[in-house]
Amino acid sequence: MENGPAPDTSEADKLADAKRRVAALKGFYIHLLVFVAVLLGLALINAATDSVWWVHWVFLGWGIGILAHAIFVFAGGSKFVADWERRKMRELIDRK
Repeated sequence: MENGPAPDTSEADKLADAKRRVAALKGFYIHLLVFVAVLLGLALINAATDSVWWVHWVFLGWGIGILAHAIFVFAGGSKFVADWERRKMRELIDRK
């Protein structure tokens, strides 16, 4: 039973790239949301329990991770990884 013509390779590649891009964006936004929620909680705990302000170190360390994640997602790093995955898959398929 046929469901119509199969999409050509370029359409399949475009769809796969779009799915990867959406997954990368979703991952970044979830990471950012967790970052904000946890930092707010830690800031409240820090303000309520201690006179020494330590939460800024968590913000700085994790903030570097958020910045790196943003650069990777928005500056094309995910395309680099997608291209590498595609090349590696072809290499492994051709090896058999």
